[in-house]
Amino acid sequence: MVTTEARWVSFIDKGTTPSGKTRRWEVRSKQGGDVLGIVQWWPAWRRYTFQPAYPTTFEQDCLRDIASFIEAATTAHKEADSAR
Repeated sequence: MVTTEARWVSFIDKGTTPSGKTRRWEVRSKQGGDVLGIVQWWPAWRRYTFQPAYPTTFEQDCLRDIASFIEAATTAHKEADSAR
């Protein structure tokens, strides 16, 4: 299990979806380890998205960490897809 660290959150690789085409990551707070949500592929938008857990609250720095991770994951997925 691979974990990616950002300033405020950790992204824990949960493996691929049942189809095996895309990955999923659990997002956890580095302070306290609470589950904040999950990053997974959203087919209608053709990109990774963050789906927050309820109830969670975010401030701008945490959201930047999540947005940067999503952007990088989407870019990597699209590059790998075009290389096939």
